[in-house]
Amino acid sequence: MSLENAYLNFLGRLPGVAEPVKRLTFKDKLKWTGAILIIYYLMTQVHVYGIAETGYEYFRTLEILLGSSFGSLMTLGIGPIVTASIILQLLVGSKLIPWDLTTERGKALFQGTQKLLAILFSFIEAFAYVVFGAVPARSPDFVPLVVLQLAIGSILVLFMDEVISKWGFGSGVGLFIVAGVSKQIFIKALNPLTQGGGLPDMANPPAGLIPYSILSLSAGQPLEALLSLMPVIATLIVFFLVIYAQAIRIEIPLAFSTIRGFGRRWPLKLLYTSNIPVILTAALLANIRVMAKILSDKGMKILGTFDANGRPIGGLVYYLMPPNSQAISGFMIFIGAFALIGALFIYFTKKRYGLKFIVLMGMLGAVLWYSISYMLGLTSLIAISSEDILRLVTYSSFMIIGAVIFSIFWVSTSGMDPKSVAQQIDSIGMQIPGFRRDIRIIERVLERYIPPLAVLGGAAVGFLAAFADFTNALGTGTGILLAVMIIYQMYEQIGMQHLEDMHPAVRRFFGK
Repeated sequence: MSLENAYLNFLGRLPGVAEPVKRLTFKDKLKWTGAILIIYYLMTQVHVYGIAETGYEYFRTLEILLGSSFGSLMTLGIGPIVTASIILQLLVGSKLIPWDLTTERGKALFQGTQKLLAILFSFIEAFAYVVFGAVPARSPDFVPLVVLQLAIGSILVLFMDEVISKWGFGSGVGLFIVAGVSKQIFIKALNPLTQGGGLPDMANPPAGLIPYSILSLSAGQPLEALLSLMPVIATLIVFFLVIYAQAIRIEIPLAFSTIRGFGRRWPLKLLYTSNIPVILTAALLANIRVMAKILSDKGMKILGTFDANGRPIGGLVYYLMPPNSQAISGFMIFIGAFALIGALFIYFTKKRYGLKFIVLMGMLGAVLWYSISYMLGLTSLIAISSEDILRLVTYSSFMIIGAVIFSIFWVSTSGMDPKSVAQQIDSIGMQIPGFRRDIRIIERVLERYIPPLAVLGGAAVGFLAAFADFTNALGTGTGILLAVMIIYQMYEQIGMQHLEDMHPAVRRFFGK
């Protein structure tokens, strides 16, 4: 037996979740998805035994990106899964590991190795978090116990992800991100109580932005009420911009080779690789932030320096975080709002030169923000420092370049390359009209579109994520973008696979 065969045999012995033996109905998948979601929320409430009471508050800002809850069994969240995926995609996509992912053997090697790496990283990250102080143990005697609990929690997440992928809707990684984002939006927007849990008044306002704006209006402070609602408005703008971007696509006409007069169109979206590039880029950035804080606490400032509250104040990590100010937030919200108006106008009127018009509308929004702020004498809302501009550039560049790189690698490792898609089209007996039936012809046609879409789609989704973060949207801009894209994907998946299982009232929701 060759070494590769022995390794493949070992991967096959790893514990896993069995595939369903029969087709699952809509209700079956809904039950499994709901059950895993309940287990996820319960795990976020189960605190790890033996950890210190304080020491990990800074890392709570990363919980949304990692689908985690620091201090609980969900401390590591999707971190080990995504880290394993990042490393393996870079190795396979760059051909350092020469696996042919178009074959069943190559896919088995890739998926099995990804699971093995995720299990290993569960222990490695758990050890690093505990030993270097991200989630400190109460005493040295508790270190092994805390590491074991964190690793077990992460491995459970790995199997929960498998359950969702095989028995539910979408993926566990996406579901946990949506759950974390939804929780943050609900609390930050609607919480009627104070930060301490008491009844609110003007001296001690409610934590939720909507109750706070209502209280400000009742106290005769309309401007304060409007400014407090800006993150809510930003969230809605990001939501609709992402929905619009998801709908942009080109369609390749296809015809059945055996049935004359019948055909269909094969859609290729602008966001061809969907949210995967942003998930991987955001997770990479979250890992950099965690490592920077851990090293800083140990006296090594090579990645960044932090103040007493754990906020970055210098170094690489400082310039890899979006600036947070009302001036930038308002500026971006007005740009986004007017760009959205332009996009809707183009959509409903079917006008040409759509992108140019949308850009012009965005520029109009920027001019209006500065004009209104200047006329009202709110100079603080138009003052953006050169340092913040530099942070805008560095953060945007990281998100865009990272998303492009991961988009390219994802196409080559997930069966979305021209050759794999051509095989899918040929397997269902379809061809390009006007050409003879030949898989090589289909592949050449797809090569005109898929590689450019991988780059453009990665850049577009990276830009959208950075823009969303600059708006200061609830649940972080990247979190909102990911949540919307994940829910939209689930909506499309359900609509394609389970319409016949649904109640007629539910079916109408899917436009059928």
